[in-house]
Amino acid sequence: MTLTERDKKHLWHPLKQHQTHPNSLGIVKAKGCLLTDENGNEYIDAISSWYTCMFGHCNDFITSRVYNQMQTLDQIMFSDFTHEPAVKLSEELIKILPKNQNRIFFNDNGSTAVEAGIKMALQYYFNKGEKRTTFIAFEDGFHGDTFGAMSVSGLSVYNGPFEDFLMNIQRIPVPNGENNEIISKQLQQIISENKVAGFIYEPLVQGAAGMKIHKAEDLNSILAICKENNILTIADEVMTGFGKTGNHFASDEIATKPDIICLSKALTAGLVPMSITSCTEEIYTAFLDNDIAKGFFHCHTYSANPIACSAALASIELLQTKEIQDNIQFIATSNTSFSEKIENHPKVDTTRCKGVILAIDLNTNSGRYGSLRDQLLKSFMDEGVFLRPLGNTVYIQPPYVITQEQLEKIYTTIEKVLDNL
Repeated sequence: MTLTERDKKHLWHPLKQHQTHPNSLGIVKAKGCLLTDENGNEYIDAISSWYTCMFGHCNDFITSRVYNQMQTLDQIMFSDFTHEPAVKLSEELIKILPKNQNRIFFNDNGSTAVEAGIKMALQYYFNKGEKRTTFIAFEDGFHGDTFGAMSVSGLSVYNGPFEDFLMNIQRIPVPNGENNEIISKQLQQIISENKVAGFIYEPLVQGAAGMKIHKAEDLNSILAICKENNILTIADEVMTGFGKTGNHFASDEIATKPDIICLSKALTAGLVPMSITSCTEEIYTAFLDNDIAKGFFHCHTYSANPIACSAALASIELLQTKEIQDNIQFIATSNTSFSEKIENHPKVDTTRCKGVILAIDLNTNSGRYGSLRDQLLKSFMDEGVFLRPLGNTVYIQPPYVITQEQLEKIYTTIEKVLDNL
């Protein structure tokens, strides 16, 4: 039996309706930018496997560091102990995070990084004798699938069955330069009518919404109002972090820095699961008290796993090399050139670029998981390129180690598929 056949006996895949899509392709190998299936077919991973493997699959530099760590310390509970990889990672992260960040809290994945950030904000005010129960979030934002993260997300395809169980969330439009004044008035009204704990946002790029991009100055006007009203700001950089927007973090471009930052995905270069919630010293201090109940009683069994920390350390070291920084610029420049070329295609509505991210909106109406999306996905795979459209949005976010030849193949494949659409 093939992997695909064996898979169907027991496995339940995420984000999938098994009744209509029962098959899953068996992948047996990944190296660099290439995925190899069980039939020997190769595919360029044009989205870095959900924006994680930004230094390519099975990167030798990272796997060697992880191998060495595995010989010394594999796992140790983090509530009573500490270890060199965790301490070193905190030191290296603080060097490159926005300057107001000073504390590192470990989690398992992007959703739990957001969950911890939400709980930090709520308990921050609780510890100070205030009960704040409302969060502000953008329309069409996505922050994860655990209950707090799902609450602040705005995509109903994920939230529908659970709406009655979610937190109190007030949503505002994403700024576009023309609606800033309207948003400002709406924001002020929300603040006056609710006890707001925090504002959570995906800085500059809303990933799951279709790589929608907004400007730093427009977002900054919202953050400034939050600061003026003593509302904690939470930057969800799970997708945008570690170089994807051109800077180490999207928040680097925004004048008003977040109080809390959520990190995952490329944090460990896609090798092993881990996430981090960082915060300011002021937030951390609010949890210090002789009363044990004011501590942050939130924990994951694999918090600060030494192996994951070693992967993250190697990833951060690579990110700061001249080679990777040059490659990020090369991809960004190439994306801009292709965007200017493809935007005149009769099947294209709009295009947009940010760092290594390129998004192309097609001028067709299609549901997020509709037939067009399935047709596009199959057509791309038939050409040897793994692209996973979000509704009628085709996007690329390639590994930083992609070659010019591989990048050109992604571009020509997109053109070919659109020509035949």
